[in-house]
Amino acid sequence: MAIPAIWFVTGTSRGLGLELVKQLLARGDSVAATTRSAERLLAALGDVDTARLLPLTVDLRDEAAVKQAVRETTERFGGLDRVVNNAGYGFLAAVEETSDRDIRDMLDVQVVGVWNVLRATLPVLREQRGGHIVNVSSILGLTAVPGWALYSAGKFALEGLSEALAAEVADFGVKVTIVEPGYFRTDFLTEDSLALPADTTEHYPAIREMVADHLKLQGSQLGDPVKGAEAIIGQVVAGDGPLRQLLGSDAHAYATAKVKALQDDLDATALSAPATDFPAA
Repeated sequence: MAIPAIWFVTGTSRGLGLELVKQLLARGDSVAATTRSAERLLAALGDVDTARLLPLTVDLRDEAAVKQAVRETTERFGGLDRVVNNAGYGFLAAVEETSDRDIRDMLDVQVVGVWNVLRATLPVLREQRGGHIVNVSSILGLTAVPGWALYSAGKFALEGLSEALAAEVADFGVKVTIVEPGYFRTDFLTEDSLALPADTTEHYPAIREMVADHLKLQGSQLGDPVKGAEAIIGQVVAGDGPLRQLLGSDAHAYATAKVKALQDDLDATALSAPATDFPAA
């Protein structure tokens, strides 16, 4: 019988994060769940047994607050095994329409917040020479489409961070997984979750149409969050699997197209790329 694990999960009051908490508690694991509203998290859990839950209201942008949350976790449960960086939100706008505040808010959550969690949790995992870190990216962390520039910028940064991290911590017995979901049937695309620019211009009608289409997509996305959470937990429990875990046939199709486009670029520059080298001695 598997020994119950101790998880630290961010962004847990809705979507995949909430489903992860439900399934982890049902497994008998202990969960420290960060959220901007512990009340909303508890309400969303309903009649789920929360005896092994530590709800934490944390601003992930606040390094001291994150460190305190990790201390509370290890004090409450006696350790830490698995970390899931899941907090995030969508933003739809043209690059030209994206304000300085929009950029800083997004990157503070998707990059700085993750870094704060990692700096607080890695010493624990490193010292015990074991653990698993799951960074929830997106298929838009591998490829970018019009209107998603800011969101993709944050997720591309998360992908680079995660690749380097995986190599840095491998000798300590710490595993890293990058999760790349496609469109899941959560409230990610609802108007109270999705962020939009304060001002738009008339020059990007295709993006306005895309935003409207995405809002209409809500409730008909391909991805099942129950199955998504099961897949994430399954790979962590197994302790193996690839660095990148794609979730959804749509995600796989996007990734396949990106690999082909990249290969086309490599083929097109195979002869010209060496032209900038110093001559061989």
